[in-house]
Amino acid sequence: MQEVYDYLKKVKTYYLATTDADQPHVRPFGTAHVFEGKLYIQTGKVKDVSKQIVANPKIEICACDGSTWLRIKAEAVEDGRLEARQSMLDAYPDLKGMYRADDGNTQVFYLRNATATFSSFTEESRTVTF
Repeated sequence: MQEVYDYLKKVKTYYLATTDADQPHVRPFGTAHVFEGKLYIQTGKVKDVSKQIVANPKIEICACDGSTWLRIKAEAVEDGRLEARQSMLDAYPDLKGMYRADDGNTQVFYLRNATATFSSFTEESRTVTF
């Protein structure tokens, strides 16, 4: 999992895919944080992405650094604890202008049953699970 986290931090922006009924939705994301040994992402409950994840927690993430890419399939599990939300905001202080851990909107999910595949055009793909 650490290698996946390091890659997401390196690229800064990754793309998160969700579904709404039969329609996929992809959008840029930038939060990746390790808390209590799990990889977390963050959003706001008022956003469509939140509603889509709650309705169908199966997500995919794609990130690219220009020569390699990473694809992750996982279940996003909401962690409703204040400590988890605060840890994310402490890791991303710029978010504190829009979110507070106790605002009723800040939402964090950890990735469960994740399969991450590192790929490139020049090397054989490699998969890790966490």
